[in-house]
Amino acid sequence: MIWFASSGGKGGGQRSRGRQTGPTAASDPKADLHSYLQSARDALLWKLEGLSEYDFRRPLTPTGTNLLGLVKHVASVELGYLGDTFGRPSGEPLPWLEDDAEPNADMWATADESRERIVDLYRRAWAHADATIDALALDTIGRVPWWPSTGNEVTLHHAVVRVIADTHRHAGQADIVRELIDGAVGMNKGNDSMAPGESAWWENYRSRLERAAQEADRDA
Repeated sequence: MIWFASSGGKGGGQRSRGRQTGPTAASDPKADLHSYLQSARDALLWKLEGLSEYDFRRPLTPTGTNLLGLVKHVASVELGYLGDTFGRPSGEPLPWLEDDAEPNADMWATADESRERIVDLYRRAWAHADATIDALALDTIGRVPWWPSTGNEVTLHHAVVRVIADTHRHAGQADIVRELIDGAVGMNKGNDSMAPGESAWWENYRSRLERAAQEADRDA
């Protein structure tokens, strides 16, 4: 959960508790893209910190969403869109993406796929993707191997934006999964972007939301 309050009141105040960064008039487009991509990468790995082997693997939704599986998935995404698509294969073996792999094999880690193995793979995927971004112009054309050949051309700019969107989406899922595990919340290390308040304030806040939902349902 992230807080972007616009006005006062208990738990409100500043627009954001942490400084939000973004592109400036004189910014470098590649640097801007990389900044947003890296912030999502860092946030996703941060959500694994301080958890047991069981907790960062266990499914927390009916469709099996789990923290280590999210990392495994986004590592695969980066190696594909920012590697293979531009003729820059990483050489990393990804058996969970082979034609004979079971459905959703990239969304969870088997018992013999350690956290260190998956996280190290993700960091190598960062390095490989960053090298692609550095080496090529943003208007470079690539071909997505797993798309139909009649419409598989993308620019590097398009591919980077796609990876950013995908990674931030999964970082948001990780926010919720981590909160369900142990109540830990926040946007990233050093900047939680949460409204100020102790547990009693949050319990009261949640109760107010529940009452408002019930009232709206009665009036519908």
